[in-house]
Amino acid sequence: MLTGWRYRVVSVVGVAVLVVSSLLIANHPATQQLFTTHVPLFNRLEPSVIDVVSLGWAVVLSVLVIGGSLLPLYRPRPSRVLDTVFYAQKRVIVGGLGLAAFGYFQWSHRLPRATLTMTVGLLLVTVPLWFVWIRRRPTADAGRTLLVGDDLEQIERIALTVDSEIIGCLRPAEIPDKTVLADGGLSMSDSPQESARGNATAAEQVDGHGGLESLSRLGGLSRLNDVLVEEDIDTVVLAFRQADRGDFFGALDVCHDHGVKAKVHREYADSVLVSEGDVGSIVDVDLEPWDPLDHLLKRVFDIAFAVSALLVLTPVVLAISIAIKLDDGGSVLYCQERTAVLGESFPVYKFRSMIENAEEATGAKISEEDSGDVDPRVTRVGHVLRKTHLDEIPQLWAILTGSMSVVGPRPERPELDTEIQSDGVDWSKRWFVKPGLTGLAQINDVTGYEPGMKLRYDLEYVRQQSFWFDVKIVIRQIWKVLNDVREFSSDE
Repeated sequence: MLTGWRYRVVSVVGVAVLVVSSLLIANHPATQQLFTTHVPLFNRLEPSVIDVVSLGWAVVLSVLVIGGSLLPLYRPRPSRVLDTVFYAQKRVIVGGLGLAAFGYFQWSHRLPRATLTMTVGLLLVTVPLWFVWIRRRPTADAGRTLLVGDDLEQIERIALTVDSEIIGCLRPAEIPDKTVLADGGLSMSDSPQESARGNATAAEQVDGHGGLESLSRLGGLSRLNDVLVEEDIDTVVLAFRQADRGDFFGALDVCHDHGVKAKVHREYADSVLVSEGDVGSIVDVDLEPWDPLDHLLKRVFDIAFAVSALLVLTPVVLAISIAIKLDDGGSVLYCQERTAVLGESFPVYKFRSMIENAEEATGAKISEEDSGDVDPRVTRVGHVLRKTHLDEIPQLWAILTGSMSVVGPRPERPELDTEIQSDGVDWSKRWFVKPGLTGLAQINDVTGYEPGMKLRYDLEYVRQQSFWFDVKIVIRQIWKVLNDVREFSSDE
């Protein structure tokens, strides 16, 4: 992938060429006739070719407006293909709307609707392809490799195993520097004198078949984001003592954002994170376990589900809000920080079903939805909301914004995650997929009171996840909610 100023120059020039070419093609009489005659979307548009002077103004304005809208993409930052495509298309649409607005206020420089629509349509295809192409990574299996971690023993074993070019490592400053010998061995560099003696001995051992390669420290763990771009890294090999939220999952998150391969040593691998069929000592971490089509379908399904539910339930939302206010006059919504994908956190909103500040007053250590039915902190309205699952409605907004999915492991509070992890339950494995409104554990009536059992269900979902598996879980959850509502109504 191109880096630095070369990437910026190439990307800007490429966008300018694409904008000018698309505009010229869209303004050609043959193109307009073809589109307005044979493409249903353009049937209602009248062909309209502008003169040379107006075309010149249109070229300048289009390059400035659409090129300016793509400004964030001029950074040489690698990313996944789908992310690049969607983000580029979104920016092109923003630029097209800007051109339309400018034409509305500046009539003399106005692009005809047919020309503008066809130009934006062409750019929606060509611009994403351009950025995907210039951000492409080498086809080699590993390419330029970076070691990242805080476990010296793992770093040593990995450096001996990796057969690609190791650019260096990121690790805390307190870990001493290492020197990689020409035969693949490693020695500690405790002092310059000892290092020099070790280097001389190593040189004798390899009988002149090569010198020494320094495994240089490129900085601390916080520099991972910058080093991936500066050094054009293809593969990151992780070497952490513990796969905790701050280190292992944080590094995975950065690799995921940049579209960089992540690998671990098989001895330290997690069966949930490692791709099936890997052989050898260094194995891939599956940063995108979803099939791309399933990933797209899942997001479309999440948006469609959230929008439809919010529209249908709008009267219910208003009724619940009024009921909560009339009950005790407190706040309508209840907010908590919950753990999201790869250990990050996000706010979760629910309709308040307890008295105000209930958990602070009692020091409760359980999630609100896991509290018992006889909990004295639950209000009268809250009792109804819990029995009918209506307190979960505000979480549809988190699904719409992308913080949650319809199906996935239910998110817990970060402090509760830490407690469960300290009890010996490998809870962090759940963080590898986006949390959900419902999940395999929920439809099987397993709550946070049984973390071991809940974890097994969540991991089973991680392994089996697919769009149609999600659909089955949603159908079962809807049926379960309807049964709960029916039973509550009959009891009352």
